[in-house]
Amino acid sequence: MISFFISILLIVPYIILLLYYRHAWLDIPSFVPKIEKDQSLPFVSVIISARNEGNNIAECLNSMVHQSYPKESFEVIVINDHSEDNTAELVSWFGRNTNNIRLVDLEDYVRGAHLNSYKKKAIETGISLSKGELIMTTDADCIVPEDWISTVTSYYKQHQSAMIASPVALAIPEKSSGIKKFFYAFQALDFATLQGITGAALFKKFHYMANGANLAYPKNIFTEVNGFKGVDELASGDDMFLMEKIRLVRPNKIHYLKSRMSTVTTQPVHTIKLFFNQRIRWASKSASYRDYKIKTVLSLVYAINIWCLVLLAMGFYSKSFWQFVVFVGLKFLAELFFLLPVTRFFRQRKLLFWFVLFQPFHIIYIILAGWLGSFGRYQWKGRVVK
Repeated sequence: MISFFISILLIVPYIILLLYYRHAWLDIPSFVPKIEKDQSLPFVSVIISARNEGNNIAECLNSMVHQSYPKESFEVIVINDHSEDNTAELVSWFGRNTNNIRLVDLEDYVRGAHLNSYKKKAIETGISLSKGELIMTTDADCIVPEDWISTVTSYYKQHQSAMIASPVALAIPEKSSGIKKFFYAFQALDFATLQGITGAALFKKFHYMANGANLAYPKNIFTEVNGFKGVDELASGDDMFLMEKIRLVRPNKIHYLKSRMSTVTTQPVHTIKLFFNQRIRWASKSASYRDYKIKTVLSLVYAINIWCLVLLAMGFYSKSFWQFVVFVGLKFLAELFFLLPVTRFFRQRKLLFWFVLFQPFHIIYIILAGWLGSFGRYQWKGRVVK
């Protein structure tokens, strides 16, 4: 049957791909920072773009205050992106009580201009005002471990990296239960999958992925590639598109730092609407990637999920569901096998008990987010983005 051969043509490469990712993830050496015997520490500028983050920014900045890295060797620049809540007031309070946290209002630098990517402009503005040799970026809803800067700078000094991507974990609120816990666990596993693929792909130089919640790069490299020039009109992708630009000039100096000491924790979104807007935002940049390998991988993943629905429909029509059951079963086992070592690293192994229940929701969300990311609009933090 034609459907059987299509299933084979899709599932075999998918299984091989996930086995490859699993092997690559396990091959990434865990990094342990060296104790510095000299005082030649690079000055670090942490750049945070914040819009309406009054509920999160205090915890984020508190984690910055408690860094083990010498206070005189780093600064934190928070760019307030037209916030309509108390974000600016909270950052100003931290600024008054510390010597190295600084508030910058983006409005002072865009002069009322309409932009399609305010976040890229915010990061670019922060970097232009920074003093650091090394730029580190995270998000305003993230919490960083106390050795975050120390670990990343130690890796940077050893490897002279042009860009360093480090792990990001999604935290599940402790008091969540029922449907909410299911929803948060779904996000956490989906996020862990993306992180595992990111680390595996970067380590093998197979294709290039990044998450702006935990990136580092020398300021002079950002200047060398002209920052976000050429991609500044694209709404999303302050991480991926910058990595693509750096890849063109330093292809062998983009690294993945696998260490719990450098792992940033971020928060899940709390509603289905916000979840889809977030995922559509992520998917919206895929058409503009220049790396054909990641485009091929994304196309395969999309085709796999579309084919699941096709087989289900054919099962209802022919009253025979065996192809659907076998196809989804092989997909499930391959993904589970890949996630075992990834969730071990992120200490989220218990979430795998939910994994079989996630399958139908995951298939539907991949299809919808991929389609709307290519042809629709999304709303993010009060802005409608094309």
